[in-house]
Amino acid sequence: MILSWSKNQFINISNLLKMKSKVKVTADKAGNVISVSKNNPDFGHIRVEQSRMVINDKTGFATSVRISALIPGEVEALASFGFTANQELPGVIYVKEQTQPFDTKSPERDLKIAGTTGVICKIGDQEIYRKNFYSVNPDKADETIEHTNPQEIQDAYAKLKESAIAPSQEFNV
Repeated sequence: MILSWSKNQFINISNLLKMKSKVKVTADKAGNVISVSKNNPDFGHIRVEQSRMVINDKTGFATSVRISALIPGEVEALASFGFTANQELPGVIYVKEQTQPFDTKSPERDLKIAGTTGVICKIGDQEIYRKNFYSVNPDKADETIEHTNPQEIQDAYAKLKESAIAPSQEFNV
């Protein structure tokens, strides 16, 4: 039996999978839902997370990854919303990538780094910045940029692999 799927059916299945993984409010180890800013006690954030299915483009292998986002605001306003630990929220966490820093005071904070290589993903000679956001819109899609420096990244991974399998020193006892 051969199954065929139309594009609309695929989109519906994707949305169904996305909706099954609810966005949840998280708390710190002390049970606090609101994290107060160290620089200004009037401001803070609430951390939310969601599990997502990710499929490797080369192998087709599916894995589940947990992503998180911060909902910033004035502490008084955040407290008035009454969020509780593990509370489920409507919507999704989405990824946004752009070539302008999200935070001009600490632009390095949101650089898109290729895995454990330390290589910054770029489009041309511009660095890519990546940040996660929460949206109540369940159809909000990721806004990603394809980087143009894959060879640099592949070379860095090869170097890491090479150093991981380098012969170890032998000790005479």
